[in-house]
Amino acid sequence: MFRSLTPVVKNLLLINVGLFVVASYLLPVLQMWFPLYYIQSSYFKPFQFLSYMFMHANLWHLISNMFGLFVFGPLLEQFLGPKKLLILWMVCGIGSGVLYAGYTSYQMNQLNTQVEAFYNDPDPEVFNKFVSENSYLYNSAVYDFIDEFSRNPDNETYIQEAKNSMNKVRQDKGNTPMVGASGALFGILVAFGMLFPNTQLFLLFPPIPIKAKYMVTFYGLYTVYNIVVSNPADNVAHFAHLSGLLIGAVLVLFWKKNRASFY
Repeated sequence: MFRSLTPVVKNLLLINVGLFVVASYLLPVLQMWFPLYYIQSSYFKPFQFLSYMFMHANLWHLISNMFGLFVFGPLLEQFLGPKKLLILWMVCGIGSGVLYAGYTSYQMNQLNTQVEAFYNDPDPEVFNKFVSENSYLYNSAVYDFIDEFSRNPDNETYIQEAKNSMNKVRQDKGNTPMVGASGALFGILVAFGMLFPNTQLFLLFPPIPIKAKYMVTFYGLYTVYNIVVSNPADNVAHFAHLSGLLIGAVLVLFWKKNRASFY
Protein backbone atom coordinates (compact mmCIF):
# COMPACT_ATOMS: atom_id res chain seq x y z
CA MET A 1 0.00 0.00 0.00
CA PHE A 2 2.73 2.46 0.97
CA ARG A 3 4.66 1.74 -2.22
CA SER A 4 1.97 3.67 -4.07
CA LEU A 5 2.73 6.82 -2.08
CA THR A 6 4.31 9.60 -4.10
CA PRO A 7 7.44 11.35 -2.72
CA VAL A 8 5.92 14.65 -1.53
CA VAL A 9 2.89 12.97 0.03
CA LYS A 10 5.10 10.45 1.81
CA ASN A 11 7.40 13.15 3.17
CA LEU A 12 4.49 15.30 4.34
CA LEU A 13 3.01 12.30 6.15
CA LEU A 14 6.35 11.54 7.80
CA ILE A 15 6.90 15.16 8.88
CA ASN A 16 3.42 15.51 10.37
CA VAL A 17 3.51 12.18 12.19
CA GLY A 18 7.09 12.76 13.32
CA LEU A 19 6.35 16.20 14.76
CA PHE A 20 3.27 14.85 16.52
CA VAL A 21 5.38 12.19 18.25
CA VAL A 22 8.16 14.65 19.11
CA ALA A 23 5.76 17.29 20.47
CA SER A 24 3.73 14.71 22.41
CA TYR A 25 6.55 12.73 24.00
CA LEU A 26 9.97 14.36 23.54
CA LEU A 27 9.63 18.17 23.29
CA PRO A 28 6.21 19.17 24.64
CA VAL A 29 7.34 22.80 24.58
CA LEU A 30 6.66 22.71 20.82
CA GLN A 31 2.97 22.56 21.67
CA MET A 32 3.40 26.09 23.01
CA TRP A 33 5.75 27.47 20.34
CA PHE A 34 4.38 26.11 17.08
CA PRO A 35 0.58 26.74 17.12
CA LEU A 36 -0.71 29.92 15.47
CA TYR A 37 -1.75 32.55 18.02
CA TYR A 38 -3.67 35.78 17.65
CA ILE A 39 -1.19 38.28 16.22
CA GLN A 40 -1.42 40.59 19.25
CA SER A 41 -0.92 37.74 21.70
CA SER A 42 2.36 37.68 23.58
CA TYR A 43 2.79 34.10 22.32
CA PHE A 44 2.61 35.02 18.63
CA LYS A 45 5.68 34.58 16.42
CA PRO A 46 5.71 35.07 12.61
CA PHE A 47 7.06 31.55 11.97
CA GLN A 48 3.80 30.17 13.37
CA PHE A 49 2.12 30.84 10.01
CA LEU A 50 4.19 27.89 8.80
CA SER A 51 4.65 25.76 11.90
CA TYR A 52 0.97 25.58 12.94
CA MET A 53 0.05 23.43 9.94
CA PHE A 54 2.40 20.66 11.09
CA MET A 55 0.93 20.49 14.60
CA HIS A 56 -2.23 18.66 15.64
CA ALA A 57 -4.43 18.80 18.72
CA ASN A 58 -4.70 15.04 19.23
CA LEU A 59 -4.25 11.71 17.50
CA TRP A 60 -7.68 11.75 15.85
CA HIS A 61 -7.04 15.23 14.45
CA LEU A 62 -3.76 13.99 12.97
CA ILE A 63 -5.30 10.82 11.53
CA SER A 64 -8.21 12.61 9.88
CA ASN A 65 -5.97 15.14 8.12
CA MET A 66 -3.32 12.63 7.12
CA PHE A 67 -5.95 10.19 5.85
CA GLY A 68 -7.24 12.88 3.47
CA LEU A 69 -3.71 13.55 2.23
CA PHE A 70 -3.09 9.81 1.87
CA VAL A 71 -6.26 9.31 -0.19
CA PHE A 72 -6.23 12.37 -2.47
CA GLY A 73 -2.59 13.43 -2.52
CA PRO A 74 -0.89 10.73 -4.61
CA LEU A 75 -3.13 11.07 -7.67
CA LEU A 76 -2.80 14.85 -7.54
CA GLU A 77 0.97 14.60 -7.28
CA GLN A 78 1.09 12.27 -10.28
CA PHE A 79 -1.02 14.72 -12.27
CA LEU A 80 0.42 18.03 -11.09
CA GLY A 81 3.96 16.91 -10.35
CA PRO A 82 5.78 17.03 -6.99
CA LYS A 83 6.59 20.75 -7.20
CA LYS A 84 3.01 21.91 -7.79
CA LEU A 85 1.59 19.53 -5.18
CA LEU A 86 4.00 20.93 -2.58
CA ILE A 87 3.18 24.50 -3.65
CA LEU A 88 -0.52 23.73 -3.33
CA TRP A 89 -0.11 22.29 0.16
CA MET A 90 2.12 25.07 1.45
CA VAL A 91 0.30 28.01 -0.15
CA CYS A 92 -3.10 26.77 1.06
CA GLY A 93 -1.75 26.06 4.54
CA ILE A 94 0.11 29.33 5.01
CA GLY A 95 -2.58 31.33 3.23
CA SER A 96 -5.27 29.83 5.46
CA GLY A 97 -3.25 30.83 8.50
CA VAL A 98 -2.87 34.41 7.27
CA LEU A 99 -6.57 34.79 6.43
CA TYR A 100 -7.58 33.15 9.70
CA ALA A 101 -5.35 35.60 11.56
CA GLY A 102 -7.24 38.45 9.91
CA TYR A 103 -10.56 36.85 10.82
CA THR A 104 -9.41 36.36 14.42
CA SER A 105 -8.30 40.00 14.59
CA TYR A 106 -11.77 41.07 13.48
CA GLN A 107 -13.37 38.89 16.15
CA MET A 108 -11.02 40.18 18.83
CA ASN A 109 -11.75 43.78 17.82
CA GLN A 110 -15.46 43.04 18.27
CA LEU A 111 -14.73 41.56 21.68
CA ASN A 112 -12.60 44.56 22.68
CA THR A 113 -15.43 46.87 21.66
CA GLN A 114 -17.81 45.01 23.99
CA VAL A 115 -15.37 45.20 26.89
CA GLU A 116 -14.72 48.90 26.32
CA ALA A 117 -18.47 49.57 26.16
CA PHE A 118 -18.87 48.01 29.59
CA TYR A 119 -15.94 50.00 30.97
CA ASN A 120 -17.56 53.20 29.74
CA ASP A 121 -20.99 52.24 31.01
CA PRO A 122 -20.89 49.30 33.47
CA ASP A 123 -24.45 48.17 32.82
CA PRO A 124 -25.47 44.70 34.10
CA GLU A 125 -27.40 44.14 30.84
CA VAL A 126 -24.22 44.64 28.82
CA PHE A 127 -22.46 42.09 31.00
CA ASN A 128 -25.40 39.69 30.73
CA LYS A 129 -25.25 39.90 26.92
CA PHE A 130 -21.49 39.31 27.02
CA VAL A 131 -21.95 36.21 29.17
CA SER A 132 -24.69 34.89 26.88
CA GLU A 133 -22.42 35.21 23.83
CA ASN A 134 -19.58 33.46 25.65
CA SER A 135 -21.59 31.09 27.81
CA TYR A 136 -19.35 28.11 27.03
CA LEU A 137 -16.59 29.82 29.02
CA TYR A 138 -18.73 30.27 32.13
CA ASN A 139 -20.28 27.94 34.67
CA SER A 140 -23.84 28.28 35.95
CA ALA A 141 -22.76 30.26 39.02
CA VAL A 142 -22.30 33.35 36.86
CA TYR A 143 -26.07 33.73 36.53
CA ASP A 144 -26.43 34.11 40.31
CA PHE A 145 -23.84 36.86 40.10
CA ILE A 146 -25.74 38.54 37.27
CA ASP A 147 -28.91 38.54 39.40
CA GLU A 148 -27.06 40.18 42.28
CA PHE A 149 -25.37 42.65 39.95
CA SER A 150 -28.71 43.57 38.35
CA ARG A 151 -30.17 44.35 41.77
CA ASN A 152 -27.10 46.42 42.73
CA PRO A 153 -25.87 48.00 39.47
CA ASP A 154 -23.77 50.65 41.25
CA ASN A 155 -21.91 48.23 43.49
CA GLU A 156 -18.21 48.82 42.79
CA THR A 157 -17.23 45.33 43.87
CA TYR A 158 -19.66 43.77 41.40
CA ILE A 159 -18.53 46.13 38.65
CA GLN A 160 -14.89 45.21 39.19
CA GLU A 161 -15.72 41.51 39.32
CA ALA A 162 -17.55 41.81 36.00
CA LYS A 163 -14.57 43.66 34.49
CA ASN A 164 -12.18 40.97 35.69
CA SER A 165 -14.43 38.29 34.23
CA MET A 166 -14.60 39.99 30.84
CA ASN A 167 -10.86 40.52 30.76
CA LYS A 168 -10.27 36.84 31.53
CA VAL A 169 -12.50 35.84 28.61
CA ARG A 170 -10.64 38.28 26.37
CA GLN A 171 -7.30 36.86 27.51
CA ASP A 172 -8.43 33.25 27.07
CA LYS A 173 -9.71 33.90 23.55
CA GLY A 174 -6.64 35.88 22.58
CA ASN A 175 -4.37 33.06 23.71
CA THR A 176 -6.29 30.18 22.13
CA PRO A 177 -4.19 29.00 19.18
CA MET A 178 -5.01 27.17 15.95
CA VAL A 179 -3.26 24.00 14.86
CA GLY A 180 -3.60 21.50 12.06
CA ALA A 181 -3.17 20.91 8.35
CA SER A 182 -6.88 21.29 7.59
CA GLY A 183 -6.44 24.46 5.53
CA ALA A 184 -3.82 22.75 3.37
CA LEU A 185 -5.94 19.60 3.15
CA PHE A 186 -8.99 21.53 1.98
CA GLY A 187 -6.81 22.97 -0.77
CA ILE A 188 -6.02 19.39 -1.78
CA LEU A 189 -9.72 18.47 -1.71
CA VAL A 190 -10.84 21.36 -3.91
CA ALA A 191 -8.01 20.72 -6.36
CA PHE A 192 -9.02 17.08 -6.60
CA GLY A 193 -12.66 18.04 -7.12
CA MET A 194 -11.76 20.52 -9.87
CA LEU A 195 -9.30 18.28 -11.70
CA PHE A 196 -11.16 14.98 -11.28
CA PRO A 197 -14.77 16.15 -10.84
CA ASN A 198 -16.48 12.94 -11.92
CA THR A 199 -14.25 10.55 -10.02
CA GLN A 200 -16.48 8.30 -7.95
CA LEU A 201 -15.60 8.26 -4.25
CA PHE A 202 -17.00 6.05 -1.54
CA LEU A 203 -17.61 7.78 1.76
CA LEU A 204 -17.12 6.02 5.06
CA PHE A 205 -19.75 8.07 6.90
CA PRO A 206 -22.32 7.60 5.46
CA PRO A 207 -21.21 4.61 3.32
CA ILE A 208 -22.43 5.92 -0.04
CA PRO A 209 -20.78 6.64 -3.41
CA ILE A 210 -20.43 10.29 -4.44
CA LYS A 211 -18.66 12.17 -7.21
CA ALA A 212 -15.70 14.32 -6.17
CA LYS A 213 -17.31 17.57 -7.34
CA TYR A 214 -20.36 16.98 -5.15
CA MET A 215 -18.27 16.08 -2.13
CA VAL A 216 -16.22 19.27 -2.42
CA THR A 217 -19.38 21.34 -2.91
CA PHE A 218 -20.93 19.78 0.19
CA TYR A 219 -17.83 20.48 2.30
CA GLY A 220 -17.76 24.07 1.05
CA LEU A 221 -21.43 24.71 1.84
CA TYR A 222 -21.13 22.99 5.22
CA THR A 223 -18.12 25.17 6.06
CA VAL A 224 -19.94 28.37 5.06
CA TYR A 225 -22.94 27.28 7.15
CA ASN A 226 -20.77 26.82 10.24
CA ILE A 227 -19.18 30.24 9.74
CA VAL A 228 -22.59 31.92 9.41
CA VAL A 229 -24.05 30.07 12.42
CA SER A 230 -20.84 30.79 14.34
CA ASN A 231 -21.24 28.55 17.36
CA PRO A 232 -18.69 29.97 19.85
CA ALA A 233 -18.31 26.58 21.55
CA ASP A 234 -17.22 24.98 18.26
CA ASN A 235 -13.43 24.65 18.38
CA VAL A 236 -13.11 23.86 14.66
CA ALA A 237 -11.49 26.62 12.59
CA HIS A 238 -14.11 26.62 9.82
CA PHE A 239 -12.84 29.90 8.40
CA ALA A 240 -9.42 28.33 7.86
CA HIS A 241 -11.11 25.44 6.03
CA LEU A 242 -12.96 27.85 3.77
CA SER A 243 -9.76 29.80 3.18
CA GLY A 244 -8.00 26.60 2.07
CA LEU A 245 -10.82 25.83 -0.36
CA LEU A 246 -10.77 29.31 -1.88
CA ILE A 247 -6.99 29.55 -2.15
CA GLY A 248 -6.77 26.08 -3.65
CA ALA A 249 -9.47 26.89 -6.21
CA VAL A 250 -7.73 30.10 -7.25
CA LEU A 251 -4.40 28.31 -7.58
CA VAL A 252 -5.86 25.54 -9.75
CA LEU A 253 -7.67 28.07 -11.95
CA PHE A 254 -4.41 29.97 -12.39
CA TRP A 255 -2.57 26.81 -13.38
CA LYS A 256 -5.31 25.72 -15.75
CA LYS A 257 -5.28 29.13 -17.41
CA ASN A 258 -1.54 28.90 -17.92
CA ARG A 259 -1.75 25.54 -19.68
CA ALA A 260 1.76 25.78 -21.09
CA SER A 261 3.19 25.20 -17.61
CA PHE A 262 0.28 23.23 -16.24
CA TYR A 263 0.78 20.15 -18.40
